[in-house]
Amino acid sequence: MKKILLIDDEQVFRVLLQSELEKNGWKVFEAGDGEAGLKIALQEKPQVVVCDLLMPRTNGYQVVRALRAQPDLFPGKIIVTSSSGYDSDRRNALQSGADEYLVKPVKPSQLLKVLETFKFDEVAHDRSADTSMMTAGQGVRFKFWGVRGSIPTPGPKTVYYGGNTSCVEVRADGELIILDAGTGIRTLGLSLADEFKDQPISLTLLITHTHWDHIQGFPFFPVAYNPKNNIRVLAFEGMRKSLEATLSSQMESPYFPISMQQMPGNIMIEELKDKHFQVGSVKVEATFTNHPGITACYKLTTRGGVIVYVPDNELLQRLRSSKATSDEKKDAENFARERDHRLAEFIRGADIVMMDCQYDCDEYPKYVGWGHSCVDDSIALAVEAGVKHFYLFHHDPTHDDSKVTAMVENARALAARLGGNLEIDAAREGLEVVLRPARV
Repeated sequence: MKKILLIDDEQVFRVLLQSELEKNGWKVFEAGDGEAGLKIALQEKPQVVVCDLLMPRTNGYQVVRALRAQPDLFPGKIIVTSSSGYDSDRRNALQSGADEYLVKPVKPSQLLKVLETFKFDEVAHDRSADTSMMTAGQGVRFKFWGVRGSIPTPGPKTVYYGGNTSCVEVRADGELIILDAGTGIRTLGLSLADEFKDQPISLTLLITHTHWDHIQGFPFFPVAYNPKNNIRVLAFEGMRKSLEATLSSQMESPYFPISMQQMPGNIMIEELKDKHFQVGSVKVEATFTNHPGITACYKLTTRGGVIVYVPDNELLQRLRSSKATSDEKKDAENFARERDHRLAEFIRGADIVMMDCQYDCDEYPKYVGWGHSCVDDSIALAVEAGVKHFYLFHHDPTHDDSKVTAMVENARALAARLGGNLEIDAAREGLEVVLRPARV
């Protein structure tokens, strides 16, 4: 009997495919994450592995690369599935070693049609396997150091909101947490060095993804050049390289005069496996967003409130509606609505949400599929989720101060029409907000 392994953290998706596959003569194995899936694949040697792209513990790119690195143990076919319809993700999956790439929702008939195109050597697969810098009384505070997307935009027209790329400082429950290492981290580092002087600094840097505008400031981060300091860097592994290799490559000659290995600070780089983890007493939850590559967002639950950081995300309803054919439209819209609802549940009731609002409704049609949202869609999602305070984030490099201000005013008007009590502002460099625990 032919064997197939379904690796996906969505049980509903696995169940949907399993019954139809079994009716068509397949023995089905299942795994809820990539790490477990790799073990089953090397033990059972299925003819086909169907693997989701965005998963905790070990993502789809890692699974494909790991299997292709052991052709004597796994010579089978690999089908990558994903909600991402970006050409770059399809291309990267195929270049990593996948045989096919299917965009969700995947119907059983669609998968069976692909399986019919494969030729299998069943005998070969039937063999057995070998195998503390704050006190709690200060409250929780966060400060914007970089708010721009894509590329830094210094100049007289961006003075008010700022031109540095993504970087936010959070101090909560005795922890110093930095969200992303865009160019804003340089100024943050100078401020920390001035504040702590000769005292050692310990901090955690959470990186959402390794696109350049989210890591390009790290080589200029002064804290990393002091041997007294300890920096813990956390992120999910990217498409082709490990986190450490990606951060190091931008500091290689001829791009930069000092390698990351020469940084005298104590830098510990860890690739995240789980979506739930702790930074000290701060509870952190991650989820993947709709953006090219492996991109996460983070929710910090602190004694002072819940802070959610979603810098790069393209909400699916408008994207799928604009790209679907008439025959696909209903399924595409239902799928998109359900995926956007998941993000709404992730941010539900949060005290603070910083979210991608790169385009207005007039601009968005020109940038469909670029991985960034229309401000109206992000505001509607926040109202639906009962968010308390919302900050427009990842400002487009072509938007000057007057444009961002106009987007804020339009967003407030939309929220009022939708009937929510949402407070709305735009992220602005230097803006510091203090959250204090609610009195019972």
